[in-house]
Amino acid sequence: MNIVITGASTGIGAETARVFAAGNELFLHYNSSEDAVQQVASDVKAAGGRAHMCQADLRSESGCKALYDQIAAATQRIDVLVNNAGGLIRRQPCGEFEWSLMEEIFALNTFQAMMMTSLCLPLLQKAEAPVVVLISSVAARNGAPGATIYGAAKGAVDSLTRGLAAELAPQVRVNAVAPGVIETPFHEKVSTPEKMRQFKEKSALKRNGHAGHIASAIKLIVENDFLTGETIDVNGGMFMR
Repeated sequence: MNIVITGASTGIGAETARVFAAGNELFLHYNSSEDAVQQVASDVKAAGGRAHMCQADLRSESGCKALYDQIAAATQRIDVLVNNAGGLIRRQPCGEFEWSLMEEIFALNTFQAMMMTSLCLPLLQKAEAPVVVLISSVAARNGAPGATIYGAAKGAVDSLTRGLAAELAPQVRVNAVAPGVIETPFHEKVSTPEKMRQFKEKSALKRNGHAGHIASAIKLIVENDFLTGETIDVNGGMFMR
C-alpha cells in the first residue's frame, strides 16, 4: 500500500509508520523534526518498507499544496491517508482568547486535514479500497480547561469525518480516532508531570496511553472494510458513552 502519514516524526504518527512499515511505501510528513523523521524512515526500511520524507508546514494552504506536490511527484495512487498532524500549541483560558491563536490551532488541527483530504482525493480515488483516517481527541468529548480552542478544533474534525464519509461513500472510507491522554512529546510541551498524574486519576484504567494504542486503532480502521463515518474513542475510560 501507499500510505501518507502527516506528523510522522514523533508520537502517534511515528508509531503508525512503524505499524504499517512492512511491505508498504510510506510518505512521512514532518515540519521541523528532520532528525526524528530520519529515524522513523530508517525503522520503516529495516522492517521491509520504503520511506519518503516530505517536509511542509501545514498551517497554510501553500504548505498543504507543497506536501501534496511532493507526494504526487512520487506516486499516482494513495491507499491510506492518515491526517495525524496537530497540536495544542499552548493552553489559554477562555477569558483570554486571542484571534491569532484560534486561527493557528484550527489551521493545524482542522483546516489542514480538510485541505489535505481534498488535495489527495484524486490519488485516493485511484486506489482499490482507499481509506482516510483523521485524529480527533477526548478534549472534544469532555471539554478541557485551558484547551477549549483545541477541543473545539477537534470537535470540528469529528464533524468533518462524518461529512467526508457521507460524501465520498461508497468509494472512500473515512473514519477518525479520538485519543485520550497519550504519553508522547505532545504533552511534554503543554502538560506538567502533576497534570499527567491527574489525567491518570480521571481515567477508569488509572493510566495514560501510549502511541501504540492509537496506531493499532488506525490499523483496525484500515483493515475493517465495513467501517466508515465513525470516531473510535481510545482513552482508557476517560470518556464513555
